[in-house]
Amino acid sequence: MSSRIVRSKSCTIALIVLLLYSWIEVTAENVRYNPVPREAVESRLGKYAGNNKQREATLKQMFADAGCDDQHLSEQPVKGSKLPNVICLLRGSSERVIIVGAHFDRAPDGDGVVDNWSGASLLPSLYEAVKTEPRKHTYIFIGFTDEEQGEVGSRFYARQMTKEQVVLTDAMVNMDTLGLAHTEVWASHSDKRLLGALVYIAKQLNVPVTAVNVDQVGSSDAEQFSERKIPRITIHSLTQETWDARILHTSKDRISAMRLDDYYQTYRLLAAYVAFLDQIASAPVTANAH
Repeated sequence: MSSRIVRSKSCTIALIVLLLYSWIEVTAENVRYNPVPREAVESRLGKYAGNNKQREATLKQMFADAGCDDQHLSEQPVKGSKLPNVICLLRGSSERVIIVGAHFDRAPDGDGVVDNWSGASLLPSLYEAVKTEPRKHTYIFIGFTDEEQGEVGSRFYARQMTKEQVVLTDAMVNMDTLGLAHTEVWASHSDKRLLGALVYIAKQLNVPVTAVNVDQVGSSDAEQFSERKIPRITIHSLTQETWDARILHTSKDRISAMRLDDYYQTYRLLAAYVAFLDQIASAPVTANAH
């Protein structure tokens, strides 16, 4: 496997943003959401300890603490795994769906903070950011099991979706390996419309985001949804420098490897982004954005 990470040209992203102006009618000022304080985000990040079973239980408890009650919080048994997917449902006024996901399992070496408690522990904080505002979409926040064993949890979830559920799903936002640098996006494996919306809202918030493609590094949970023709996007923080540092799947994957300023900034961007998607994900487009 090649170890070279490819950075997309900025002009490509700029072109996507220009295309968006023909159909986006919502500005960042009109996006309503309530991000949680930095100390809450970092507190959840700090609860990475334990094996995968303990991490699954911790994630479920964090959802409950965030206000996802028993009626909307569930464990989905996954064929081929000893552990379930953790699912928090936030209903909207329509049947349209936005999925936000991240895997909670870890590789044997290191503490698995970067990969991928950094993503999984943001799920309850993103839930809190959008739960109090009126919304059209139903949000499904999912902590996937056994990504490190071949994306077992996400594959099971995507394949058990009915055709009707697939048609109603406007976006799948995947978070994997955050906080090593500022926000990056796997542009070559992201829906252009979702990618453009991310860049647009990032510019509105003055938060940096660049495209770093990791095709030669591995796969992600988002790919299972792409196979069902569901628009997907993967947010990460790998750069050539952080990849060369050999943090993932090694003893270096510890909380000390995290750049906490960048991590909270990524959360702020994602909180605005998932709220923004509620207003534009199912809007008609004037040109083919795929």
